[in-house]
Amino acid sequence: MAHILMENRNGLIVDVQITHARGTAEREAALAMLGRRGNKNKRATVGADKGYDSKTFIEGCRKLKVTPHVAAKDRHSAVDARITRHEGYKTSQKVRKRIEEAFGWIKTVGGLAKTKLIGQAKLTGQALLCFATYNLVRMGSIGGWWDAHHA
Repeated sequence: MAHILMENRNGLIVDVQITHARGTAEREAALAMLGRRGNKNKRATVGADKGYDSKTFIEGCRKLKVTPHVAAKDRHSAVDARITRHEGYKTSQKVRKRIEEAFGWIKTVGGLAKTKLIGQAKLTGQALLCFATYNLVRMGSIGGWWDAHHA
């Protein structure tokens, strides 16, 4: 499984991790990537879907000084009013869908829809290269250097 951490302001990928597929891999990878982020003294937020609505993930985020803007499950949610009452929570829920653009790009343009490489180390290298290229295309679009639709 490929996991990415994206900053919301510009939609750039800031961290990538490849793991073996299992039930808790997404949440564990997210906490590991959040733990590697720079400037840990500055408060941060992370937007995520309902799959991250677990007590362990939310507690892990709080230990890392990250506010978890996680979509709440309909029943038995670990997300409380401390999270949902802020306007930033609603914004994070809208912006978090932007991460799907990166996954769509690496599957279609980057060639990772079906990898031909075997092994976690080789796949990690290919994913890093694809996401770095995605960031370059994204930066070109943001800066107005080129129209990414023709790339």
